[in-house]
Parts: sequence; C-alpha cells; structure tokens
Amino acid sequence: MLKLQNIFFSIEGKPLFEDASAVIPTGHKVGIVGRNGTGKTSLFRLIYNEWDLDSGQIDYPSQFRVGGVDQEAPASDVSLLDTVLAADVERTNLLNEAEVAVEPDRIADIYTRLVDIDAYSAEARASSILSGLGFNAPAQARPCHEFSGGWRMRVALAAVLFSQPDLLLLDEPTNYLDLEGAVWLEAFLAKYQHTVLVISHDRQLLNRSVTGILHLTDRKLAYYTGNYDQFDTERRMKLEQQQSMARKQDTQRKHIQSFVDRFRYKASKARQAQSRLKQLEKMQPILALSEQAVAPFHFSTPEELPAPLMSLESVAVGYNNKPVLRKLDLRLDADDRIALLGANGEGKSTLSKLFAGRLQPLSGDIVKSSKLRIGFFAQHQLDEFVAGESPYQHMQRLRPKEPPVKLRARLGGVGFGADIVDNPVERLSGGQKARLLMAMAAIDAPHILILDEPTNHLDIESREALVFALNAYEGTVILVSHDSHLVEMVADQLWIVQDGMVAPFNGDMTDYQRQLLARRGIGNTASAREKLSPSGRDRRQNTSRLRAGVKSCESTMIKLTTEKEKIVEQMAHPQFYDIGNTEKISQLSAHLVNIDAALVLAEKDWLAAEEALYAVETKPE
Repeated sequence: MLKLQNIFFSIEGKPLFEDASAVIPTGHKVGIVGRNGTGKTSLFRLIYNEWDLDSGQIDYPSQFRVGGVDQEAPASDVSLLDTVLAADVERTNLLNEAEVAVEPDRIADIYTRLVDIDAYSAEARASSILSGLGFNAPAQARPCHEFSGGWRMRVALAAVLFSQPDLLLLDEPTNYLDLEGAVWLEAFLAKYQHTVLVISHDRQLLNRSVTGILHLTDRKLAYYTGNYDQFDTERRMKLEQQQSMARKQDTQRKHIQSFVDRFRYKASKARQAQSRLKQLEKMQPILALSEQAVAPFHFSTPEELPAPLMSLESVAVGYNNKPVLRKLDLRLDADDRIALLGANGEGKSTLSKLFAGRLQPLSGDIVKSSKLRIGFFAQHQLDEFVAGESPYQHMQRLRPKEPPVKLRARLGGVGFGADIVDNPVERLSGGQKARLLMAMAAIDAPHILILDEPTNHLDIESREALVFALNAYEGTVILVSHDSHLVEMVADQLWIVQDGMVAPFNGDMTDYQRQLLARRGIGNTASAREKLSPSGRDRRQNTSRLRAGVKSCESTMIKLTTEKEKIVEQMAHPQFYDIGNTEKISQLSAHLVNIDAALVLAEKDWLAAEEALYAVETKPE
C-alpha cells in the first residue's frame, strides 16, 4: 500500500502540494491526471525520494522495489535483448554466482531461487516485451548504439516492464510510442500483477488499463475508483454540486447581511441582528471547485475548390534517391478525415511531408490546385521555431502587415496571455509550443490540415478541445497520432502505411487494434476464430460500415450546430438590426430555418444509424 499523508511541497516558493493525502491499495493500477504544471512529475520524484518533502510522509513497504523510466537506454554495444535481461538484477547476480559457487548447499539454493523467479523463461519474456514495443527478432540482437534516442527509450521501457517492480511509475509512456506500441502497452498494463502509477493524457489508456484515477488539482490529491470516463463523470457532478452549494451559501450570506445592515441599530431588532452577525461569522465558506477552461482551438473555413484537392499518380517518395514509399495512387477530397496508421519507420511522416510539399516526389505526378493552401503541424516542434524569438515574433513573420493589437488578440485567443506572449520559445512548455505551432499551421485557413502527432504535449482537456475544433473544421484533415481516442473521434478513413505501400483499411479502430494485439501476441482465440469465419468477417465489415455511418451523422450534426451558433450569435447583436441591413437579416433568417430543418433530418439519420448499429452489435453469434 502506498500512503501519501498530509504532504506539503513547494518549488522556489511556489506550492505544489498543501496538506495533500491519498492511499493507493497494493496491486491497483492508477492513472495520475491533472493540468500541466500541477506537479505530476514532481510527485514521482518525491515517491522516488529524489526530492525531500517540506512536511508530511510518503510510505510504502520497505521491501517494495520501485521502478520507472528516467532516461533512454545507453548507446552501448550490448544487444537490446541482453540490455533488457540485465534489468532483472537478482537473476543476473544468481546466474553469475552459479558459475563460481562450489558449496553444494549454496548451489542448491541458487538453482531453487532461479526456478522460483522463473529465470529460465526470462529470455522468452524479454523477447515478447521487446516484440510488443516494436522490435523484431533481428532488431533485438542488434547493439543499442545502432538505435536513435526514441527507440532506446522503448528499450528502457521494456527493461523496467521486464524487471516487474512492485511499484511501477510511468511518466507519459505513450509519448515515445507509435499507436501500435501504445495499444500493446494498454493490454500489458491491464494484466500487470503489481501496483502501477501512470501519468498520462491518453484517454484510451486511462480507460482500458487503470482501476483508479489520482487527480491533482488545487494542490490537493483526490483518489477516484474506476477508469477515466467514470472519474470524469463523478468529477463533473461534484463540480456542479459544489458550485450550486457555493451559490446557495452566497445567497444566504447576502440575505443575513441585509438583515444585519437594516436592523443592527434598531433597538427592537438589535439582539436578532447580533445573533445573525455571529451566524455569519461562523459560516465556513464553501469554495466553488471551478476549473479554468482551456483555451479553444480554431480552424477557419477555407473557400471551396474543385475536386480533387490533390491526386497522386504512381508517386515514389523518399530520401537520397532511395524510395521509402512507392506506387502511390492516392486522392484527397474536401472534408476527407484520414488517419495514417502503421509502425514507426514505415513512412507516415514521410507521406505527411509529401502532402505538405516539404518533400518532392522521386517519380510520378502530383496534381493540385494552384490555390490550395496546406497547414502542417510537425512532430518535431523545435524544427519549426526560430531560436530566441517569441510567439509574437513568430506570428508577426507570418502576418507582417497585421496591427500588433490584432496579432496579440490572435495569440490571446489560443492561450497566450500577456505574461508569456513575448517569452522566447525555449521557455514555453511543450503544450504551449504545440498551441503556437497549431496557430501557425492554421493561420491561412488551409484547405488541408496535416497533423503529425499533435497531442504529445497536450493535457486531456486540450485534447478534447482539439477534437471539437477538428470536427467543426470544414477542410481536409490528415492525422498521424498514437492517441486512439483522437483518431476514433476525428477520422472516418484509415490508411495503412506498411512495407512501402499505402492502402485503405477496411475496418475501424477496434478492428485495427484487435489485429495489432493478435499480431503482437496478446490477441484472443475468439477474435482469431472470428477472422477465419466468413460470417465473422461479414459481421465485422457491416459493423464497421455502420459505425462509420454513425460518425458521419455526428460530424454533420456538429457542423450544423456550429454554423447555427455562429448565426444566432451574429443575430444577437443589436447593431445587426440597423436600418439598411434588411437583406442580410432576411438571408440569415432563411438560412437559420434551413439549418434547423437539416438538423432534424440529420438527427433522424443519426438515430436510425445508432439503432442499426445496436441491432448488429447485440445480435447473437
């Protein structure tokens, strides 16, 4: 059991925890959530005893082995497999001792212990973990120094998972994984036998892999049983109740104060006034637990262009005249929502750069409109920024003739207040850099918006704001992301990038994830039988088609609702009804009637699609 008792901790005078307490039962898997800057990583350092508390206690059993991933595996000559095996220190020490031990009793003890810790299956277990994180057998035999830092982070993750600590601490583990690795990790953590604390903004991981949520807010800790969606529902209800109680108390205070003010100097009422004054003094204030809303994202609607927006014919693309992708016959149309799936290194970012015009084809033809505008969010953010320059200077370069007031208002709208708008980009947090890059990508109302891992540094609330903005956006979206929730909520087409080719995937994210887990050794026999069964395949395809229909209806409803809100907001201004604006009033009023009619039809279509999907999903095998 992990106990955090009345902990106080501050950094440079800024308090992160004040009288914060929580109890994590042994064996529970807990997601740690909270806005960026609330102290999640600091909490890990305190549990590790790297930092000292100002006061309070953090207790767990003395025999607990605590493990986590602080840095990438070293660039050594040791193979990946041997690097992971070495993480089990006890096994390594016992095997070394077995080679030199001479006393029969000690030799017997050594081999008994090796059996107890399942030492002889260690190589197979280590290999399975590395495979799940994307390393095939040849890669596992290669030395660590042949891999980049991102891949060596995966090796370090594999090592700590293999060592099976009693208390496993993971800080944003999916940030350096592809979607395939993230899906595998979700399944692994769900089956992990010991206590896990995982800091994550990945909603799907927090829904599928944890049994509790530890929420950091207002310098306190609050533990909730259940997954993230259950926590979110309970937290929202708590916020509403607390806000309601605070409003009620405020009304009561005002009523009492009014009585006191009226009668405190009137002899006949003085005693009652004094009594109410004491009542007022004794009232403990109820704090409204309001969380500041995150700044929204906004993507302006581009003007229409004739279809297709872009077409590729027999295109090959790569680097140094060596193709990474070939025989690309693809087409992008207005309002396409495409997610690129595939393991790291297969060419998703290469394809994104080709669409963005940052890579030219080695062969083949690309046809696109001369008026086509493309916004690109790059995975490696620092490559997009000018060192030493502020957010204001970056936007000024894109809009040199725009007045400073308008530029600052533009930045303020995406979360850059006066306190940070002039800071150099190096001093921005990862989330702030992501927001700046998103604003820069969308500044010209692009027809195609390409997002390569946009959520790596965004908290959950910001990710939800991004989902909302993308669904309201009327351009084409190309998405590369390990965030399954983002993909499911935004994309209606899945393209697989694999073995140098790009092809559509005939299914949804559930089908794709099931396929991934089966391929990486965590699939179940039932899903395997379904894949072999023609009726199972037909049912899956029908389900996927219906889910796509539901998502399409939802997208239509969101767009219509957003358009309606804009019109209603415009018509709410008194100046809208000025003399001379009669024609516009008539046009918007008629348009509003049409939108309402379209919404009724869209809702009927959505209900019909939902009912059809429910009928298929609940039909017995």
